Amino acid sequence: MTKITLICAVGMSTSLLVDKMKSAMVKLGVEAEIRAIAESKFKEYEKDTDVLLLGPQVSFMAKKFKETYEPQGIKVAVIDSIDYGMMDGEKVLKMALGI
Repeated sequence: MTKITLICAVGMSTSLLVDKMKSAMVKLGVEAEIRAIAESKFKEYEKDTDVLLLGPQVSFMAKKFKETYEPQGIKVAVIDSIDYGMMDGEKVLKMALGI
């Protein structure tokens, strides 16, 4: 099962997106474990993450996260700001899972 972690500055707005992604999982018939956390807490979850999605507000950290975590096998991507703003959980889930 793919483990997806979303991070933003505080972890609040991404929690709403996680709910939408979980609804999309049911619709698409896929399984994943999804969580939203503040950027400052990611170290606690790095060993339990396959895909790391950054909220647009922390996109400036993408280079650092890619350099640090992609060599460890963690896919790192920035959530499209329009998809984020529209809370398009299905589109973000598909992007995370590569479908």
